[in-house]
Amino acid sequence: MQIGPYRLRNPIALAPMAGVTDRPFRQLCRELGAGYVVTEMVTSNPQLRNTRKTTWRSNFEGEPAPLAVQIVGSEPDRLAEAAIYNVSLGAQIIDINMGCPAKKVCGKLGGSALLSDTVLVEAILKAVVGAVEVPVTLKIRTGPDRSNRNGLEVAQIAESCGVSALAVHGRTRADRFKGQAEYETIRAICNSISLPVFANGDVTTAEQARQVLDYTGADGLMVGRGAQGNPWIFRDFSHYLRTGEHLAPPQTSEVYSVMRDHLQRLHDFYGAVHGVRVARKHLGWYLKGRPNSEQLLYDLMRVRTAEEQFQLLEQHFTDPSKLAA
Repeated sequence: MQIGPYRLRNPIALAPMAGVTDRPFRQLCRELGAGYVVTEMVTSNPQLRNTRKTTWRSNFEGEPAPLAVQIVGSEPDRLAEAAIYNVSLGAQIIDINMGCPAKKVCGKLGGSALLSDTVLVEAILKAVVGAVEVPVTLKIRTGPDRSNRNGLEVAQIAESCGVSALAVHGRTRADRFKGQAEYETIRAICNSISLPVFANGDVTTAEQARQVLDYTGADGLMVGRGAQGNPWIFRDFSHYLRTGEHLAPPQTSEVYSVMRDHLQRLHDFYGAVHGVRVARKHLGWYLKGRPNSEQLLYDLMRVRTAEEQFQLLEQHFTDPSKLAA
């Protein structure tokens, strides 16, 4: 799969997720097999560029090519200026968010709320594509609601405006994350445009990955919630799509090693206080469903220092009685 001049090493991508796909997690997922990653959404409002949150989200130090930065907003001129600004920081691909269903984003007529106004969609895409020389990509849902699945129309507009690739989540804005993703609209889009397309939504097993690619004709898959606590999903999908065989699941020693490494990266990136807070949700995802982890998780949610988090993990993962199923 190729986006502009960038040939991806495999077509399995990490979806941009606010509060999740920060630099430490993107780097980890790349190392465990993701062929492509996209940053958390970065606001197009220049007045918020120096806030702590935006500073973290705009920290791309040490990331390999292609560096894809997602921007969010609703004003064509501001989004174009934001694209120029992020390219100046090192962005090699600009991704536009028209897929987020969060009320905080849609309430400002950004994210998936834009799908209700195709005239504005076209104006935004023309402005951003015309403002930068790097590839511009687009993330959408299948439409505003189930009575208006206009994803195909939006995809065709994107192609006509010079967008380089498209990612489609198989739900409408109104669906948020409820129910099951549908792939019929994604299939219709893939059959109607020549852009590379990532299919996104509810793909959590390698068999599903194969089925969705075969059914939709998409060029790649974008994995979101399935990667939370399971960054190994990328190497498993990639291997299965190449060979038809599964890799063995990670051994407990590797799970512990990756958790510890991820924890250290979070503390290094965010600092002692905020790193503890951010780590809690990732630790919860890693430990969900693991044997004898209830007390560990309870304790991890209450400690206040990095040292205590590391100590609790070590005590658990070096105690044979805790690791027995």
